Amino acid sequence: MNILDKIIENKKLEVAHRKEQKSLLTLSQSDFFKRTPISLVERLLDDRSSGIIAEFKRKSPSKGIINDNVNPLDVTMGYELAGAAAISILTDEVFFSGNDADVISVRSSINIPILRKEFIIDPYQIHEAKSIGADLILLIAACLTHSEVFSFAVLAKSLGLEVLLELHDEEELDHICDAVDFVGINNRSLKTFDVNIERSLKMAEKIPSGKLKIAESGIDDPSLIKLFRENGYRGFLIGENFMKEQDPVLAISKFMKQI
Repeated sequence: MNILDKIIENKKLEVAHRKEQKSLLTLSQSDFFKRTPISLVERLLDDRSSGIIAEFKRKSPSKGIINDNVNPLDVTMGYELAGAAAISILTDEVFFSGNDADVISVRSSINIPILRKEFIIDPYQIHEAKSIGADLILLIAACLTHSEVFSFAVLAKSLGLEVLLELHDEEELDHICDAVDFVGINNRSLKTFDVNIERSLKMAEKIPSGKLKIAESGIDDPSLIKLFRENGYRGFLIGENFMKEQDPVLAISKFMKQI
């Protein structure tokens, strides 16, 4: 069983438990459920945007603890001030040491979109994302069937959330559907966690022209932003490169000056 399989098996148990703790009705009564989400589409279409989606991530299955000595509010506010187009926050607890409270604690203090970075396998989690103040969700093709991607994306759109579909290889291209706003190519394999930048470059031309392209993972040099832009990418999800530093805000500030 690879890492992704382990994450999904645990997620099934976790979601079943969470359903017992909070009903859909309870989720819908959250103050954040009533707010109008902020659009990342609009920001990425703005030529003045950096396109950087800066991630808050304490831990990963491949690297272990990355940085667990920083406060999510300090980091995300710093990311916004540095010019990030959006914030990505890991909410998986077992494998990434994240939680929904990280999103809730920063939502009222930042004015850019928040991506709830989660392994979504059940419609319930989409309602959760809305209830904690997220603006967009992640759907991972490797975890879902084509029909699940479609139905989950349609549900998200009905709740006012935007949808990022993550692909890893050409076999997953058929998961792209009209309800998806962004197509992200993850340079990191979720099965082996190896990183290969060429994955984004090779798949760029295969993504439908009407979809905003986002390059994910392994972006550790400002020169790569220029390279990805030349290949049609408008968004760049960067997590570990900033979070591995003692001061992630200083790290993103230096990065931004170079692009």
